[in-house]
Amino acid sequence: MPHQGETLQDAIKNSGISITRIVDDLGITRPTMYRKFKERELDYTFVKRVGEIIGHDFSNDFTIAQQTDISFNVTSVPKNVTNASDGASISRSVVTVSAGVDSLKDLMQLQQKYIALLEAYNELLLKVYGPK
Repeated sequence: MPHQGETLQDAIKNSGISITRIVDDLGITRPTMYRKFKERELDYTFVKRVGEIIGHDFSNDFTIAQQTDISFNVTSVPKNVTNASDGASISRSVVTVSAGVDSLKDLMQLQQKYIALLEAYNELLLKVYGPK
């Protein structure tokens, strides 16, 4: 069964609209679009915008995956800090974060979310300031 990126690619091919026009309308680069074709799960807003451009309703093709929460174990360790100027001791908590068993998978999910956030930020900049 094809994943969401492949489904998106097939819909774009069947629409007859060029990739150049789609990436221009989205405000992204062609390599970014080709990376999207390789992703198993895509951001809902991105898919919706592509659907609006090519005139395709993706709700029949796949369901929208919910954002997954990445669980981390947080441990608070009390630590005393001494102020050098007056010798007063202040108690502070230091928080250590350790990733779960699937830390590589979690890291990859965070990376995908970060890239999506950067692309959304770039799109916002284009809307506010216009293309160069």
